[in-house]
Amino acid sequence: MIFNKMYDLTQPIGVQTPPWPTYEPLQLKYFKRLSSNGANGQVLTTSNHVGTHLDGERHFWTAGRDIASLPLDYLVSDGVVVDLSDMAEDYSIYTSKDVEDRVEVKEGDILIINTGYHKYAWDQPEADEQRYMMMHPGPAMEFAHWAIKKKLKWIGVDCGSADHPFNTKIRDWRPDLAKKADAYLKDKYGKGLEEIFPGDHYQLMHVVMFPKHIIHAENLGGEIDKILNRRLTVGFFPWRFVGGESSIGRCVAFE
Repeated sequence: MIFNKMYDLTQPIGVQTPPWPTYEPLQLKYFKRLSSNGANGQVLTTSNHVGTHLDGERHFWTAGRDIASLPLDYLVSDGVVVDLSDMAEDYSIYTSKDVEDRVEVKEGDILIINTGYHKYAWDQPEADEQRYMMMHPGPAMEFAHWAIKKKLKWIGVDCGSADHPFNTKIRDWRPDLAKKADAYLKDKYGKGLEEIFPGDHYQLMHVVMFPKHIIHAENLGGEIDKILNRRLTVGFFPWRFVGGESSIGRCVAFE
C-alpha cells in the first residue's frame, strides 16, 4: 500500500510537558558533552504517562499484555477520526450516538476522538494545564459497552485521559472542581457525579476496557484538525517495551 500523506498526531514532549497529575514528569540531563567528551549523551528519567502515550493493559490489569506483546496489526490498522469539538464543554459527557452521528465506525476499527481540548495543551497558544487535564469531556459506561460490542482495537483522545476526569482520582484531589463538575452534570443531564459514575464504574475506560484488549492513547494533538471525520489508516508506535505497562510513543494517520 502506498500512502499519499502522513499526519502526525503527536504532542511535542520535553521537560515542560506536564505529566498526568501526580505522575513523575520527564527529566533530562547530559552525562557527556561534545566539547569535553567527543559526543553528546543524555540520561532520561520519566514516567510513562507524559505527552502522547499509549496506556497498556498492564496499567490497570495485572494479567494483561505488556507493551512489547502488542502485535503490529493491532497497533496499525483501519481507523476513523471523529470530531466532537462542536458539542464538547467543560465536564461534559459524550456518547456512542455522538460518535455515530458524525462518522461510520466499523467493527475492529481504531477510533480517534477529537474533543478539541488539544488546544489547551502545554505547547498551544491557549495553553491551560488545569483545563486540559481536569475539565475535558469524557464518556460514561454506555460508551464502554458500545466500544466492546464494536470490538474496537484501541481508542485515542486529544486530552489528558480517556476517562472523564471526575471518574478518576482527580475527584478526590480537587473537591473544588468536583463540586463544579457535579453542578454542571446535574444541570445538563439531570444526574450528578455519583449517579453517572457510581463506585463500580470507576475509571471504566481503564478497568472495564483493558481486560477486553481495548486500550487507549492519550494526549494526542499535532495535525489532528486536518483529518476530522475521516477514515484513514492509524498507527501508534510505542517502544517494544518488555514488561511495560504503558509507553510514550508517536501516533500517525496515513492517507
